[in-house]
Amino acid sequence: MMLFGPLLIACIPGICILLITWWLSKKSVSLFVKLLPGLTTIVIAIVLFYIGFENIRGFEGAAYGLFSIFLILFASASFVFVRRPKAT
Repeated sequence: MMLFGPLLIACIPGICILLITWWLSKKSVSLFVKLLPGLTTIVIAIVLFYIGFENIRGFEGAAYGLFSIFLILFASASFVFVRRPKAT
């Protein structure tokens, strides 16, 4: 349960990030705008990891750390999704 709780909680914003990235990749916007949801997620994950490591500590801090790791995985999937060549 220690592993699946943060994973299931990270699925909610992670799926939203992937949907926003997919929507932006369909539009003709710049690459920076397409990468913005993933970059924002990386910053949020780093802040959450710091809060869990420095302020909360213990098992709850470890849950924050796992949550941030799963968010970083979703952000990296978003980066791969944006950088993928389009099939024509």
